[in-house]
Amino acid sequence: MSRPDAARPLVISDCDEVLLHMIAPFRAWLDETQGVTFSMKGNDFARSMTWTDTAEPVEPSEIWRLLNLFFCEAMDRQYPIAGAVEAMGALGEVADVVVLTNLGDEHQQRRTAQLLDHGLNLKVYTNLGPKGPALRRILDEYRPSRAVFIDDIAHHHNSAAEHAPELGRLHFCGEPELAPLIACAHSAGHAHARIDAWPQALPWLLGRINGDPE
Repeated sequence: MSRPDAARPLVISDCDEVLLHMIAPFRAWLDETQGVTFSMKGNDFARSMTWTDTAEPVEPSEIWRLLNLFFCEAMDRQYPIAGAVEAMGALGEVADVVVLTNLGDEHQQRRTAQLLDHGLNLKVYTNLGPKGPALRRILDEYRPSRAVFIDDIAHHHNSAAEHAPELGRLHFCGEPELAPLIACAHSAGHAHARIDAWPQALPWLLGRINGDPE
């Protein structure tokens, strides 16, 4: 398990679509157990679900209920993004590595155990809403020599840039279906890079940790 060590850099990673696939197992679970069809329509997650029998849209409140139910009952369906486990292992040799996931506190132990089942023995921080304030707290706790943040959602990079501008910020989405649809934090100027595959992301992250010039 990672622990604060002022002599080491720090990697703060999201989980869903960075370490573990989420959309693909969520879609299968909705179809098999909830009578819901999931199809991404552009970048609008709220319009992605319809009741299979009627083709009527699923109401937003019901979407959030289904998401929470998935994380309560079906997290074991999630599986690693290609290269993620190996990348975290390589990063863990030179830095402390923690996970900052946007789930309620009630899911913290379940997420920790889920990652451990995939060989990732990482401290998990939970959060709701923009991640900038939580990132600031983690940095204040660890006081690392250098730090990087990895997330698939653009507005979290915007929040990180506001609250923790010293972070190296990598916009990463390992789900090929989702990656072309989402807003790009790098294009918006809120992330330092956009890379969606671990074989290319790992060297970039190691370079940031080592203080290599851009």
